[in-house]
Amino acid sequence: MHTKLKALLAAGMLLGTVAGAYADGLISIIVNDPSNPYWLTEGNVAKAEAEKLGYTANVGAHKGDTNTESNLIDTAITNKSVAIILDPANADGSVGAVKKAVAADIPVILINAEINQEGLAKAQLVSNNAQGAALGAQQWVQDVGEKGNYVELFGAPSDNNAATRSNGYETVISQYPDLVKVAKQVANWDRTQGHDKMQSMLQAHPDINAVISGNDEMALGAIAALKEAGKLDQVKVGGFDGSPDAIAAIKAGELQYTVLQPVAVFAAKAVQQADSLIKTGSTGAASEKQLFDCILITKDNVDKYTAPFTLSQ
Repeated sequence: MHTKLKALLAAGMLLGTVAGAYADGLISIIVNDPSNPYWLTEGNVAKAEAEKLGYTANVGAHKGDTNTESNLIDTAITNKSVAIILDPANADGSVGAVKKAVAADIPVILINAEINQEGLAKAQLVSNNAQGAALGAQQWVQDVGEKGNYVELFGAPSDNNAATRSNGYETVISQYPDLVKVAKQVANWDRTQGHDKMQSMLQAHPDINAVISGNDEMALGAIAALKEAGKLDQVKVGGFDGSPDAIAAIKAGELQYTVLQPVAVFAAKAVQQADSLIKTGSTGAASEKQLFDCILITKDNVDKYTAPFTLSQ
């Protein structure tokens, strides 16, 4: 709770409820890149939740650039935001931006990605990437079989989620010695890069029979490259995120599965915790780091996908 607000409350000068006092407060939401449907949904859901709770809200995007992120934090401070919801650009590089907001007495809640320092953000809400990766890899082995040559598309190295997913895949797949990873390429969560890296890996390893990808966008890029090479019917591809385009690809028989990240759930939850923090001084959560389990989507349950990144029970 802000120092000034505490003083007003103590002096008995604040009329009405604390919630009412903040009804016109600004919550600044900073996401990565809204051209990716995952981050678009993250921003849209957080904004809608903030407005539902009576705040004004705006959404900015840093596109993975820490300088842009720093400028957006400066703007949020200048605009006297009552809270900042941030999907950090870089596990190490975003620490300074969070410190700046904290120094300005603005609480920061992180979503989707972590920073490598605890005790700065009031909360860090992320998908349980290790659980999701294990879930995906088990399905991948079931689809691919226990023998073959495969390649991996790796996300942005600046995001801890990329390594967590890759390690989760490795833990499962390494139990099958006849499944051999012949190449791994960084494609930075991007569809175009996924396509281009898949093309080059395909040229070097024309005999592969599977692709495992750190996210759906890279997987969809790989599918496009495999189609162009006339090899999609020989190669199984697995994704991660639960994006609408991935769902369409599962229905079309082009993608074997995706692992749904519950971004629509934790983006809303982050705003609810910011609201609680503003009104009570506590997020109401038991710990700073909070994990949200992922859900496997295959052709068997794809029809339960009712909205972006949402699976009905």
